Amino acid sequence: MPRIALYPGSFDPLTNGHLDLINRTVHIFNQVIVAVASNLQKAPLFSAQERVEMIKEVTQNLPTVTVTTFDGLLVDFARTHKVDAIVRGLRVVSDFEYELQMASINRQLGPEIETVFMVPNAKYAYLSSSIVKEVASLGGEIKAFVPPLVKERLEKKFGIPTVT
Repeated sequence: MPRIALYPGSFDPLTNGHLDLINRTVHIFNQVIVAVASNLQKAPLFSAQERVEMIKEVTQNLPTVTVTTFDGLLVDFARTHKVDAIVRGLRVVSDFEYELQMASINRQLGPEIETVFMVPNAKYAYLSSSIVKEVASLGGEIKAFVPPLVKERLEKKFGIPTVT
């Protein structure tokens, strides 16, 4: 029986840390659904469709990964897609408190769906989409933080000449 993982997030933008978790998740589960939150409380830099397109392009070499959007309760989305586990990344201790709270709520709402916490590669432990956007907006070099396609899109979004 196939095991399906759901990796939800804003991915605004996708970072190498996110990509690290996706690449590792495909080795554990038969199918991975990357679900882009489309109804964010804060205004995203990229539209949900732009984020989906970037993730699809960056993960095109991973045939067991599908990318879509979601809004509403994550547990409802997970049930609809017959998800076995929700994958969440834990970078720093402060992530744990929030993620534990979310996992506990999700367990109450959907006890049949597990939450799996993954620790990113140490070289990505400090990395967040917010930090990447800030560095990019100030013209800093982001090549080590995001896939080339995302770097290109960020530079275009901020009107920064592309440097190779």
